[in-house]
Amino acid sequence: MNMITFFIVGLVVHVVFFFSIFDIYFTSPLVHGMTPQHMPLPPPAKRLVLFVADGLRADSLFKPDVNGAISAPYVRSIMEEKGSWGVSHTRVPTESRPGHVALIAGFYEDVSAVAKGWKENPVEFDSVFNESRHAWCWGSPDILPMFAKGASGDHIYTQMYSAEDQDFAATDASKLDTWVFDKVKAFFSSAKGNETLLSRLHGEHLVFFLHLLGIDTNGHAHRPLSRECMKNIELVDAGVEEMVSVIEDFYENDGRTAFVFTSDHGMTNWGSHGAGHPSETLTPLVAWGAGVQAAQKVTSQKFDDQFLKEWNLENLKRVDVNQADIAPLMSSLIGVPIPINSVGVLPLQYLDNTELFKAESMYANSIQILEQFKVKMAQKKETTFSFLFTPYHLLTESNQLDFVRQARSLIQHGKYNETISLCNTMISEAMQGLSYYHTYDRFFLGTSVVLGFMGWTSYVILVILKTHASLRKPHSLRDPIVAQSLGRVFLCVGVMITLFLLLQASPWTYYIYCLLPVPVWYSVFKEFGTLADLMSSAPSLPLIKCFGYFVVVILGIELLVVSFFHRAVLTLGLVMLSGWPIISQLYTQAKVRSLSWVLGCLFLSTFPLMPVVGREPNMHLVTCAGGLTLLSSACFLWLSRRHTPLQWRDSHLYIAQMIHVALCAYVLASTHSSLKLKQGLPIFNQIVSWTTLVSSFVVPLLSSTHLFQRLLSISLSLVTTYLLLSTGYEALFPPMLCWLMFVWINIEQEAMTAQGVSAKLELSRIDFSENIDITKIRQLSLDDIRRSYFFVFFIITAFFGTGNIASINSFDPASVYCFLTVFNPFVMGGLMMWKILIPFVIVMCTFETIQVSTQLSSRSLFLIVLVISDMMALHFFFLVQDYGSWLDIGTSISHYVIVMSMTIFLMVLSLMSHVLTSKRIYFGRRRKHALYME
Repeated sequence: MNMITFFIVGLVVHVVFFFSIFDIYFTSPLVHGMTPQHMPLPPPAKRLVLFVADGLRADSLFKPDVNGAISAPYVRSIMEEKGSWGVSHTRVPTESRPGHVALIAGFYEDVSAVAKGWKENPVEFDSVFNESRHAWCWGSPDILPMFAKGASGDHIYTQMYSAEDQDFAATDASKLDTWVFDKVKAFFSSAKGNETLLSRLHGEHLVFFLHLLGIDTNGHAHRPLSRECMKNIELVDAGVEEMVSVIEDFYENDGRTAFVFTSDHGMTNWGSHGAGHPSETLTPLVAWGAGVQAAQKVTSQKFDDQFLKEWNLENLKRVDVNQADIAPLMSSLIGVPIPINSVGVLPLQYLDNTELFKAESMYANSIQILEQFKVKMAQKKETTFSFLFTPYHLLTESNQLDFVRQARSLIQHGKYNETISLCNTMISEAMQGLSYYHTYDRFFLGTSVVLGFMGWTSYVILVILKTHASLRKPHSLRDPIVAQSLGRVFLCVGVMITLFLLLQASPWTYYIYCLLPVPVWYSVFKEFGTLADLMSSAPSLPLIKCFGYFVVVILGIELLVVSFFHRAVLTLGLVMLSGWPIISQLYTQAKVRSLSWVLGCLFLSTFPLMPVVGREPNMHLVTCAGGLTLLSSACFLWLSRRHTPLQWRDSHLYIAQMIHVALCAYVLASTHSSLKLKQGLPIFNQIVSWTTLVSSFVVPLLSSTHLFQRLLSISLSLVTTYLLLSTGYEALFPPMLCWLMFVWINIEQEAMTAQGVSAKLELSRIDFSENIDITKIRQLSLDDIRRSYFFVFFIITAFFGTGNIASINSFDPASVYCFLTVFNPFVMGGLMMWKILIPFVIVMCTFETIQVSTQLSSRSLFLIVLVISDMMALHFFFLVQDYGSWLDIGTSISHYVIVMSMTIFLMVLSLMSHVLTSKRIYFGRRRKHALYME
């Protein structure tokens, strides 16, 4: 198999492994075909008004300030006199779309929505709005359309402001909420002169939804404890009071309106959300009006937290719910079917109604969830051989019939409390049964993927031994009869697997996962001769050294795996790496470089100990990073000129790049100062920022291709962009990483000398643009395993050094304020991704340099990296989970995706780094002059 074919096959295999977890762990849990469950009793309310204060956390609403003042006096009066209140517990990710889906549809967002940025519906779903007769919605274009799209009929009406209004740099984002309140007032005012609308508004099963984004926007821009955000909460409170008055006046205080005030997610003190901090997952819930239990005084309450005392609410009954429970609550109040995909449980303590009504409501809730279970069971039964099908033992068909009969009997005999208890038990069992059938094929598919993993890794190891190691020339299976027999055996296995999947009507993706191990393991068995030659060469190998390397690499891989969960482990790894020159005795021949290596590792080891999120912006640290970059670049430039004289053009280019670093440090400080003064993003700063981003790909290609000079230009260009995307200590990370990478390049040269390689290249004479002499390419040695591991370690350090996973999960818009302030998730996400890629590119360019300077084939080292990353990926495959909080689920997915993407991703970065290091752009006469000189 030639190199191109091998990489294509490897790419296909890893893409299959990558997508396998979405079929094994993350297929959509939603099913369709259920019958909506209607409650036979009349509802207490004809209409529901839902206020969602986006980004409002519980303590911001409930907790008095230091002077004892309340930020929302009207809502507080409702809690104390008219309604029920509690904390709504959200799930991670604490983002706007998943929160609204849980609130209004009653289920927790499907994982596949992440790939669409929570902008589109990956699977159409039911909602309270859809079940209503008419629903009117006002607010953000990011939220409202997803509930109108896919709804049955055209009974959901939306009115939205433009996306450009969602500006983090706006003087006052509370205008978004004022816009909503003004539109609602205008709507009810105009309805009085519109007979058609007036008729609809006096019907039943109506919903009014007011999405209030101002608090979230002000929280991001100014922090949730800021004066601007607290003023916005006061504005929302006054607006809610006015809306209640307008609606009650319109309906002449008929007492048939229910009100719900809540939030989709909270926000940290530093103005971000997405993760699982209590400030993000604890949101307020206040309900009042028709059918809602009035405020209840209590003498004591038992909760695990200490919030009641802080909020001065010890004597006011608190009723906590899961966020998805709010959907059945709203459905019950206005008498519409609970959304068919809801997994929420009706919180009865919020209802002020008869025991019969509560029992019937809980019965409808349990039947609605049971319907999902029945459809799920039927789907799985249809695609499984009858003799292989194992039903969920706690909820067989007879058990389901018994439950229905018993529940109806209890209601008829007036045993309502027993009915409610029975329904709660049924809901719990049905939820477990849904999980059982949803994961029914997991073991079968997981086993197939693991076999494919093991086979692929074994094959890559054999390829390394066969083509790149100093063994005797290996042979494949020498007996053609045995080879043919082997082929027939694997062909029969493939046919049997295909027939089995065909008879079960399995999805087409199952064929890929189950059949992939067949050709992979066939290729492994074909290379049996390589293993035989390895065994025959064993006596001549340094077995103790080989075993030592094997143990160290396995322990090193485990250290990297643990670092995904605990970033501080990278600190331990860097401290251990700092001792490499001492262990290998390189310090005896390169004392200065060894000392630089030790200091570089120790300085870099401090970054994984820094907080990932929660830090306040510190422009002084960013300015220091710019100064450090300028100082180190000047020293680097001076050292390189001693070995390789600079041409006039190159020297001016480096000076211009250094001036550009200073300019970008000024632009960053100027931008944040301007935003702090509420003067918006200066257009000059925005132009400089975008120009810097675009030019970072081009400017390095204008510099000399000599090793030191090209690496300097690349570093300056990348660090400059990184500065503009920084808000604190992370700006110091790329300069420190560049320093350590420069030392690594130099110290590897000393390691080559220690190995006795006489044809060592002099670094100052290396020109990336020159063709590599193939005759000087050497075979792999045991020390190259160390180089490959160092590379993987530094790639992981580049990713987790400043905590990029958590930084994205709890995204702080302040990172991109130099480029834009208007909310745009895709542009902002793209900028954050490039910020993450910059340290990667630095490490990749270093690895490219080491391959050239150590005279080693890039394919050789890449194969070792492939084995290391695949061993990590197999480890994470077993750690993927689809239960627990969204934080646990998202973390397990991201870990597997990161490692699985590593090989594919590094192939692309390798190409990018090759272009950045070896290509050069010439203009006009200088191009002719360069050709003449060649």
